[in-house]
Amino acid sequence: MASKLGDNGIYEGSRIILPEHREAYLAQMEEQKRRGKPELDDQEVQQIERLLVESYNSRCTIDLVVFNPFYDEPVSGVVIGLNVGRREVKLMLDEEFRWISLAEIISANV
Repeated sequence: MASKLGDNGIYEGSRIILPEHREAYLAQMEEQKRRGKPELDDQEVQQIERLLVESYNSRCTIDLVVFNPFYDEPVSGVVIGLNVGRREVKLMLDEEFRWISLAEIISANV
């Protein structure tokens, strides 16, 4: 005769997961996927800044890769404003604009 405490007895077969516990577990697993921001050397930073100024002056489209802790976000638009004091770029997307911090930009291509 099987024991009620083990071998798929009463307590063994009555395990359930509460929705709150499931949500907390999924949030914890998602948090473990977080990654750190890559460090850019001075030449890469200067290259990004040069391309941003070039896009601002010639009003040409620039493709940026913006850092996100979970994925790299590609953004494409025209630079319509530079805020040197706050180190931000105003990028005109299709019908809206977006302020992007220079510290968040990983790469840039014209």
